[in-house]
Amino acid sequence: MNQWMLEATHLAVGVIDVIAVLIILFGTANAFVSMLRVMRTKPEGHERRLVWIAYARWLVAGLTFQLAADIIESTIVESWDAVGRLAAIAAIRTFLNYFLERDLAEVRERDAARAEAASIHH
Repeated sequence: MNQWMLEATHLAVGVIDVIAVLIILFGTANAFVSMLRVMRTKPEGHERRLVWIAYARWLVAGLTFQLAADIIESTIVESWDAVGRLAAIAAIRTFLNYFLERDLAEVRERDAARAEAASIHH
């Protein structure tokens, strides 16, 4: 493979990984501050759930960027050991992403059902 292509790929993977880390760090800091506020005001469990849902969205975004970096990186790995290691990491991230997305969908469905039930009773 051309040297410039290898360098461009390494640079792209590095930039995308930094973006992923920043997204996850920002989401974590945001969740931390939000949870401190929620704990101080002692609201209903619904408020805590909203904080965790927002945090899960940040994590899904970060994992998606990391997976993109993995896909790009897979174009330059040269050994089967490296391919296997990369595939394992990509699989773990994909499963994490899947379960986070599934949990978010369940919460949205539950909230929609509660909202519908509340509107029927009023």
